[in-house]
Parts: sequence; structure tokens; C-alpha cells
Amino acid sequence: MIRLGIVSPCYNEHDVLAQSASRLTALFNDLIAKGKITKDSFVLFVNDGSQDDTWEIISSLYATNPIVNGLNLAHNVGHQYALMAGMMNAKDRCDGVVTVDCDLQDDITAIEKMIDLYEAGNDIVYGVKVSREGDSLMKRCSAQTFYRLQSSMGVNAVYNHADFRFMSRRALEALSQYPERNLYLRGMIPTIGFRTATVDDTISERTAGKSKYTLSKMLRLASDGITSFSSQPMTIVLVLGVLMLVVALGMGVYVLVSLLTGHYVPGWSSLMLSMWFIGAVITIGIGICGAYIGKMYIEVKHRPLYIVADQLLHD
Repeated sequence: MIRLGIVSPCYNEHDVLAQSASRLTALFNDLIAKGKITKDSFVLFVNDGSQDDTWEIISSLYATNPIVNGLNLAHNVGHQYALMAGMMNAKDRCDGVVTVDCDLQDDITAIEKMIDLYEAGNDIVYGVKVSREGDSLMKRCSAQTFYRLQSSMGVNAVYNHADFRFMSRRALEALSQYPERNLYLRGMIPTIGFRTATVDDTISERTAGKSKYTLSKMLRLASDGITSFSSQPMTIVLVLGVLMLVVALGMGVYVLVSLLTGHYVPGWSSLMLSMWFIGAVITIGIGICGAYIGKMYIEVKHRPLYIVADQLLHD
């Protein structure tokens, strides 16, 4: 048997928190009865600066449910940082951690198989989505596009995997040695190494409330996932620059031939088109370089990833 910790980040989860705690409690009771986990296993809800009564609900659950623990961050830091806060808090108090979003759209019954694969010698077990029927059409399409884009950019990430995973204490200790401030766990964790495995994860519909991953947050995560692990965008800008040079030489040859043959037609269309094209590519190039410089700026400041305001932990 192992002592299991489940880490679940929460942001304005008033509508689903109590139900999620109930489902996780039932799961724990089942796993304890099967001899998979110890009785002192726990769930750690991480309140990521919620603006509703999420922390009050966690405090109430802590007072009545012995498996529920709580971590209250001083302000909203974002999903990836809340996950890191929970994992780092839990790593010394358990043999392994499962991370799962508070809405429990992931298939939590797969946790039992994750434990079995850990017992078989795997330090990291990824939940890989085999069905996304519970997601909206926009989210399904954008996610698939993003995974393919990541792969084309050379990012070493597990296809169709989000943040539903098991990590052993050894893997968590290795993750704690990563000093970077620009967190993209889906790209960082595969670089740890160790033996890994996967389980099927069927996404279900959210029972209440709404997803906190807005389009802008998904785009920001996608940007972090690429710029934190790949320099391909800068290479693309270089290639575009070379193509622009070829086009400019071609236009120069065309103008020269037109002048020599007397077929030159003066006009501003080609000139304006060229100016706008060149200006757009230069602006994009500056923007991409600026994104990398901005990340370096954040890294060199070495500010803390998160600050814990309160914690409720059972012995």
C-alpha cells in the first residue's frame, strides 16, 4: 500500500467543490478497502486566489472530512503554479501524487491503474485522453491543433495529455530542482526521465459551474508551451527573412527587365503591398523576439512562484 496524495487546484469552484470532495472520498474508501492506499492518504485542495467562498468551503470540508487538506495561496497565480504549489507541499507527506482538476472531468477511476503501474516500477503515469466528448467543440478543435503545433515545434510533450497524472516522490523531488519561473508542466515533466506509462482518460461533462480556462488563458498556455521549450518560432522568422530577400531580388530582376524591354508600368500597388508585407514580417519577428526576452526577464528576477497564506493539514 502507498500513501497517496491527490492535488486539485481550485479557482471559484463553489458549484462543484463539495460534490468533488464527495466523489474523491468515495474513491479513497474504495482504494483503501482494496488495499491499494493507506488510511492516511489525503486530498489537497489548492485555492488559487478564488473570489468566491471556495476557501470557506475547503475549511468546512477540512473540519468534517479527515481526508481533505487545504492550501490557500495569497493571490491568484494561475493553474500551473497552483499545481506546483500543491505538489511541492504534498511531496514529503506521501509516496506519490495524482494531480487532477477540481471539476473531475478526468476519469478518476483510472487512478487505481495509475497506482498499479507505479507498483510495477513506473515513476510517472500520464492520463491520455481517448475521448473528449465532455469538452466543447471549440475546445476539442483548439486542443488538437495545439498538440500538433507543439509536436511540429519540437516540444517533447505527451500527445493528448493535460495535467491528469501520477508522480512518485522521486519524480517530485526531481521536479523540485527545476528553477524556472515560466511553468509549463506538460513540457517540463517529460524531461525528468525515469520510467513512464500511460492510462486511458475519458473526459466527462462538467456537472456544474463552468470551465475557468477561457480562450485567452488557453492561448497564453499555448504560447508558454511553445516559447518555453522551443526556439523554432525564431527560426521561422529567419526563414521568412530569407524568403523576403528572395522575393525582393525577384522583384528587382522584374523591374530591371521591364525597364530594358520598355514594358514597365508605373504604379503604387506593388510598392504598397511590399511595404505592408515587409512591415508585417518585421513586426512579427520583433514580437517573437520580445516574447523570449520577456521570459528571460521574468526568470532573472527569481521571484517566488507562489506565496502560501494559509494551510489546513491533517496529521
